[in-house]
Amino acid sequence: MKQLLIVEDDRELSRGLCLALKDQGLQIISCHDLKSARSQLASGKTDLVLLDINLPDGSGLELLSEIKAMSNLPVILLTANDTEMDVVTGLEYGADDYITKPFSLAILRARVNTQLRHSSASVLKPIVIDNYRFDFEHMTFFKADAAIELSKTEQRLLRLLVENRGITLSRPVLLDRIWMDGADYVDENALSVAIKRLRDKLEAGQYIKTVYGLGYVWAVNQDD
Repeated sequence: MKQLLIVEDDRELSRGLCLALKDQGLQIISCHDLKSARSQLASGKTDLVLLDINLPDGSGLELLSEIKAMSNLPVILLTANDTEMDVVTGLEYGADDYITKPFSLAILRARVNTQLRHSSASVLKPIVIDNYRFDFEHMTFFKADAAIELSKTEQRLLRLLVENRGITLSRPVLLDRIWMDGADYVDENALSVAIKRLRDKLEAGQYIKTVYGLGYVWAVNQDD
């Protein structure tokens, strides 16, 4: 089931959006500020974001920029700002679509479905970080010109880390996402072993960092 994250501080409108989209076969998560939205995105389970620009703890454009710097996750901006410059700014930040309030719920449903279809059909582009090249579509992984063989578990772990680089992913989230339905039966030591093997194979100790008491992160430079 696809997961839709709605980030809207107007709680009445948020409830209305949830009701309007509940029959679309989606798991709908509602957040009302940037802090809770960032926490939800760190789970790595979101397939589409419906994002208000004006939020109590900052601008949705800030979160949009963060999302697009780390992934191809589709984002639809939802805002009362309807000037041409607002639209242009949102699109320049990487928004995949832009809906202004008030809006037709039928149009909203159609645009949500369109973005979900596009994301499902899109080809995974290789991720290039310094001298690493990770192609998850063809399951080929390189450091410089040297090919690196990764197990399925290591591939899933690597993808979660690099698609969420700069974000600390907790051990429970990684266990759930890597082993999925079998996470309850996996020894937590298996994650530590997988992390160590991935670090060693990639020689990526400077990137794959342990955040003690929390989890793991693919570290990024401040200039990245």
